[in-house]
Amino acid sequence: MRGSVSAKPVARQQQRAHAKMSAAAPRASQARAMGVGAASLGSRVQVASRVASSPSSVATKAVATEKPSVTLNASGKGKKVLVIGGDGYCGWATALHLSAQGYEVAIMDNLVRRLWDQQLGYDSLTPIASIQKRVAKWKELTGREIGLYIGDICDFEFLTEAWKQFMPEAVVHFGEQRSAPYSMLDRERAVFTQVNNVSGTINVLYAIKEFSPDCHMVKLGTMGEYGTPNIDIEEGYLDVEHNGRKDTLPYPKQGNSFYHLSKIHDSTNMIFAAKTWKLRITDLNQGVVYGVKTEETALDETLINRLDYDSVFGTALNRFVIQAAVDHPITVYGKGGQTRGFLDIRDTVRCIRLAIDNPADVGAMKVMNQFTELFSVNELAGLVKKVGAPLGLDVKITSVPNPRIEAEEHYYNAKNSKLLDLGLEPHYLGDALVDSLLKVAMEYKDRCDHELILPANNWGGSGVSRHFVGQKVASA
Repeated sequence: MRGSVSAKPVARQQQRAHAKMSAAAPRASQARAMGVGAASLGSRVQVASRVASSPSSVATKAVATEKPSVTLNASGKGKKVLVIGGDGYCGWATALHLSAQGYEVAIMDNLVRRLWDQQLGYDSLTPIASIQKRVAKWKELTGREIGLYIGDICDFEFLTEAWKQFMPEAVVHFGEQRSAPYSMLDRERAVFTQVNNVSGTINVLYAIKEFSPDCHMVKLGTMGEYGTPNIDIEEGYLDVEHNGRKDTLPYPKQGNSFYHLSKIHDSTNMIFAAKTWKLRITDLNQGVVYGVKTEETALDETLINRLDYDSVFGTALNRFVIQAAVDHPITVYGKGGQTRGFLDIRDTVRCIRLAIDNPADVGAMKVMNQFTELFSVNELAGLVKKVGAPLGLDVKITSVPNPRIEAEEHYYNAKNSKLLDLGLEPHYLGDALVDSLLKVAMEYKDRCDHELILPANNWGGSGVSRHFVGQKVASA
């Protein structure tokens, strides 16, 4: 076990932005870092799921029947990867996948995502174990250890001490407030989103510059940075000819929420840092992710991933399958012509690994669009309705007023060749996968709070401190 990292107070700006949210908000002064040691590296082995002896960890029927397994290998042996935000939806699946591939993995997280659920009265449809139980179960099943550093990257003193202990060769940065609706709830959360996301990323850039200048940063961006322009969306950069001169410039960004704008600020700051400090940075503009299971998270219910279905943190497909499972009409926002890029969570973790193994050049920020298919909201709703019928679900589709300020019918043609060229073999969304998602939703449907399914807040009417601890946003 690595020595603990003493924690310091969080940055003053974040304290001010977060102060009114909850008296119980986690502070970096309460944080601590717990190292768990290097991952055990071995030959390829099949690890079958086992039912823990603890009554709090009971394998689901699906796990018991399918007897899931994971193949461990040492392809990433010798490379240390820090996963910031490793307790979250994408981060947790990525940390397990990298560990299974032999990388030495550590998770850094302040666990605030769990606090937001408590504040807003939300919960994942799937039951989520503590991060400590999660990594312990992973070690029990695979023999591989994942380090834990519990603290806030906005607290640079904490980040510095943890960084020096682990000294990553690559850092995967998921550690941001990732919900556009959350950023539009009220002024307080808009400010928090911008301060938390932008300052946290700058701190990580400084940690790399000061302590690990050869460390490769893989940052999760979003396709939402581009907006919905009436021209093709390139991968990060655009060749421009103007008044007889040519240049390659960052693609114009048109974020439509304070969350998306924070990501745009990140991208600008990272381009600057790469050029100025000769860093290696990869920005992955990710589409909407769906799915619950990866090979690794399916091993045991203790490792299960989040399935958010509320209107603040739940994405369209996830919300639709839960609505279908509980016999609630699928709520399509407005005309339903909104088109976005989508990808399976299994492809997310593979994209991250490909980015790590194919780093950007020194002094450059590589940008790759991370999605595999394009769908409109209407197409997703129709697919859920079609697949639900054989399962005995009478799925209805209804249109509700769109709480977002966005184009509901638009041109959308985004490029996504770079990850495919690196060898990504996508899992495409089809009947079988939607069927699997619906069955997960049906299995846990008793945990669904029906009040959380409908749109939560009107973005055009985002107010000032209207939401408080314990108050469901859906009732506001």
